[in-house]
Amino acid sequence: MGTKTDQKNRCFMMKEKLFGIGDDFWIDDESGDHVYKVDGKTHRLRDTWKLEDANGNEVAVIRERMLSVRDAIKIEFGGKTATVKRPLIGIGEKYNVDIEDGDDLKVKGDFIGHEYSIERDGDTVAEVSKKWFAVRESYGIQLHGDIDPALIIAVALAVDSLKDED
Repeated sequence: MGTKTDQKNRCFMMKEKLFGIGDDFWIDDESGDHVYKVDGKTHRLRDTWKLEDANGNEVAVIRERMLSVRDAIKIEFGGKTATVKRPLIGIGEKYNVDIEDGDDLKVKGDFIGHEYSIERDGDTVAEVSKKWFAVRESYGIQLHGDIDPALIIAVALAVDSLKDED
């Protein structure tokens, strides 16, 4: 796991069963410091969560998209949008992350067990695992390389929400 000064290999601790109506919670780094806050909001037709940094600045918005089947979540981050969805055709556990004007991501692995990877062009940019933390009902997100932490955390939040709907 990275250190606080190693920005390209940071690790964050997430809690399972994150999404409840109006729930707010903190995401901590490997030192136990609060680095992101998820502000849970509920709208009439869809759920929305805001990801804020420790200073209260909004870094991402995560929204369930209303489709004929609720199978996609939109993320707004850094002036871009990304859509997390399960492919229509495919074998195995995976999600596609279509990024506006950017390199798309693929999420593969065991989502229920929180043991999966996030890839960009075949390279692993983040790993999600319950093995890194002894804290009950928690899992870690380890970043690799130059990737926006807010995007990866938002993708993990979206995957949690989508897997609970499946």
